[in-house]
Amino acid sequence: MRIWEDEDKFKEECGVFGIFAKEALDVSTLTYYGLYALQHRGQESAGIAVSDFSNIQCHKDMGLVANVFNEENLRAMTGSIAIGHVRYSTTGASNVTNAQPIIGRYKLGNIAVAHNGNLVNADVIRELLEDCGCIFQTSIDSEVILNLIARGAKRGMERAIVDAIQAVKGSYAIVLLTEDKLIGVRDPNGIRPLCIGRIDDSYIICSESCALDAVGAEFVRDVDPGEIVIIDKEGISSISFAERIRPETCAFEYIYFARPDSVIDGINVYTSRIEAGKQLFKESPVDADIVIGVPDSGMQAAMGYAKASGIPYDNGFIKNKYVARTFIAPSQELRERAVAVKLNPLKVNVEGKRVVLIDDSIVRGTTSRKLVDSLRRAGALEVHFRSASPVVKYPCYFGIDTPYRKELIGAQQDIENIREDIGADSLAYLSMEGLLAALGGKNKFCLGCFNGVYPVAAPMETPKEYLEK
Repeated sequence: MRIWEDEDKFKEECGVFGIFAKEALDVSTLTYYGLYALQHRGQESAGIAVSDFSNIQCHKDMGLVANVFNEENLRAMTGSIAIGHVRYSTTGASNVTNAQPIIGRYKLGNIAVAHNGNLVNADVIRELLEDCGCIFQTSIDSEVILNLIARGAKRGMERAIVDAIQAVKGSYAIVLLTEDKLIGVRDPNGIRPLCIGRIDDSYIICSESCALDAVGAEFVRDVDPGEIVIIDKEGISSISFAERIRPETCAFEYIYFARPDSVIDGINVYTSRIEAGKQLFKESPVDADIVIGVPDSGMQAAMGYAKASGIPYDNGFIKNKYVARTFIAPSQELRERAVAVKLNPLKVNVEGKRVVLIDDSIVRGTTSRKLVDSLRRAGALEVHFRSASPVVKYPCYFGIDTPYRKELIGAQQDIENIREDIGADSLAYLSMEGLLAALGGKNKFCLGCFNGVYPVAAPMETPKEYLEK
């Protein structure tokens, strides 16, 4: 069970990291540190696969990066190419069988894959592949990609990857490891982030630029939507496998998922959250004594709101940083007694004050209600709730573990009813226009969870002709 402060959030997807070393670099350890920087994207399992140009070794297990790996198992994986993965399960059960990277053996050698995202037509392709005799070891959609590539390997690795990727629909940021290549792939809409970095003549492909900073790498560029990047001993090359489509990066990468110190598609995550807070004040001002943010992803928007309003910003909650996802959740009796496990209001800052409380989003509303109640018990005179994202009305099909629409409070109630439900004195959301302004003023994002308009329809049918090639 998860602590209540976590149960009302969209859950992270996954993080991927890959490195091709031309010089003498410890690729397994560098991948470890890269994954450590991406830990926020998934905490259920972690894994690393390493190639020495003839064999691929892999170690993976359930748990956090620091628990899965140690000096001994990292030293055992030697080579010049590595990929790694941290997982939050959005498809398939949460068990070690479904942990990534996944390794497959095909006619020309071995291949490993690590995938962030979700394929909306994976079930259709899996069924067709099974009808053709393929055997699946896992229940995740990443293995579908692996089998499609292996099936077409006789046409050459690059051609096999292009054919496989053109058969799948959905979101994906993928790193692939063959015995002599590191390959990165980003879906045609660019829904999930993927970027390229370098250390001298060695290249890195990973989910967020914060992982490049963690290993001392220089940011080169983002992988373009619909691009396959191939890195080998000859250097780096690229294939565009899709027609130029308007990019639609997931807006929630900026609102909640990504680390504030990352830059995604030219937009600084920290700055975008500050701007969201400023826009929120422009749209929904309130007379108050203090602005506070919900740790951690509501903090930057709260700072922006405070800057724009002139209302002092301060800490409103103290977070217990030692509580992990495996912490024993309180019993119902203890929950009813309002036991504060992860967040505790800082009474000295909120008592006797009119408080503006800012969070990145409201999903089910259960956390918002408890936060407001805890501030009132700490002596807050008024609590004005502000959401740094528009109203969440629709689920996501592209690699985020979202609740059903019936569980989304924004889909079931109007704003006044939500305000009454969470017990706030006032409630306001950032508008869609305000969000886009915070993200640079261009409409190049997936906003499906707000407006129900998705870049790819779900589910998708896959033509059987592809599998008969």
